Amino acid sequence: MLRDSDAAALRDALRAAPYTVDGVAGLLGADAHRALMRNETTPGRRATTDGSPLSTLTRLFALQMPVTLDDAERALPGLVDPLAVAGILERSVGEVAARVDLRAYGDEDHDWWVVCDLTPGLDGSPRTVGPEHVLGISEASSSLAQLTVRTPVGSALDLGTGCGVQSLHLATHADRVVGTDVNPRALAMARATAAINAEDPASPAYEVRDGSLFAPVHGERFDLIATNPPFVVSPATGERLVYRDSGLPGDEVVRRIVSEASSYLNPGGWCQVLANWVHVEGQPWTERISGWLEGTGCDAWVLQREVADLPTYVEMWLADAGLQGAPDYVQRYDTWLAWFEEQRIEAIGFGWLSLRNIGRDEPVLRLEEWPYEIEQPIGPHVAAWAERTDAYAGASDDALLAAHLVQAEDLVQESVGPAGAADPEVILVRLQRGVRRARQLDTAEAGLVGACDGELSVGQIIDALAQILGEEPAALRRATLPTVRELVADGYLH
Repeated sequence: MLRDSDAAALRDALRAAPYTVDGVAGLLGADAHRALMRNETTPGRRATTDGSPLSTLTRLFALQMPVTLDDAERALPGLVDPLAVAGILERSVGEVAARVDLRAYGDEDHDWWVVCDLTPGLDGSPRTVGPEHVLGISEASSSLAQLTVRTPVGSALDLGTGCGVQSLHLATHADRVVGTDVNPRALAMARATAAINAEDPASPAYEVRDGSLFAPVHGERFDLIATNPPFVVSPATGERLVYRDSGLPGDEVVRRIVSEASSYLNPGGWCQVLANWVHVEGQPWTERISGWLEGTGCDAWVLQREVADLPTYVEMWLADAGLQGAPDYVQRYDTWLAWFEEQRIEAIGFGWLSLRNIGRDEPVLRLEEWPYEIEQPIGPHVAAWAERTDAYAGASDDALLAAHLVQAEDLVQESVGPAGAADPEVILVRLQRGVRRARQLDTAEAGLVGACDGELSVGQIIDALAQILGEEPAALRRATLPTVRELVADGYLH
């Protein structure tokens, strides 16, 4: 257990070093930093020989090297013994080694530190992890942080907190944060992460609770739920890695979160999930997830980012568990594929789910495949989608005709046609930010988008275009309004 006074002193020492994302990257240099991202430490060892506190801390935690006791005492004055008692360091007669990772993390506004398990598989060593292994910063946790809507809220739930990464972000805009997990080791590390990063008594109230899914918060409601659950789709047999395996078959853990979230959300509250789901023979994936959302009263925007074939999926997660080369590797592989076949599973989808507890009689469901480039963070664009949905999802034709719309700030138009031709063959509008959509427009639609500067209503613009194009205004309104709705829904106009 890390005492508050030791946590504060540790934070001061880390900051003074400075053991931060920028500090470590600057010390290592680009080549050694990239090598470390590939789990290779040799270039980093060569870059950290000056004995400075930053070099010592980088060797100790990022490179997982023992350091001399003298160097450790200079980098962590008065803290070596307390951190050994807390289980963060291990001290011998003349050396100090890390028992867990203390990882520099942050964004453009914050320097944080995350307590997690040491990275397995450095420098080609076997990747072995125990059942209660606690991941640090991962691609998945970073994606969820960028997906999350960051408007100020009263309360937030970090469901499956792990080492507490999402809670750090949530605490920047929530008055109260609750983190839950079933892994006792993760709960201890999340508490340590919170303690090291707690700046002052005015920091948001933060509580860590033991329990599965929503059980630890039964009867409570939140303004925001963020979760990267243990979503790996497996037969739920054999040993279990808690950080990735829920113990439930298939994508059942994701179904439960999606179908139950509205009961734990305040009106207007968000639940945002990073997840896998199965593609079952004879059932579109959109139909499967829509079924989970029935009766929740939630608007939902679901983006399927990737689809993995079954062998690729199994190989990825067997490698993640360090089982490549294991005596029973082929047997495990075959068992997993056989279970997929029994369940009529054809592929595995991965993506992002953003649910908003809006309580509509007919919630707006937008489920789409988008494997293309997306500008991060996507959270502000999720929030903007909700605002547009509130404004126009239920708008009558008359209300839409009366609306004064403007183009998205990042909207550009592209025209394609023979050089010197009077009229282009193709007119495209393209968004440069967020989900970088592109749409082909006809002449009337392009004229409408070009005229949307807020001065004239949609109806006035269409009537003017009808006169220019020699068309009947009522007919052009009927033809154009469905496109206007889609342009608003997609964010080209607002």
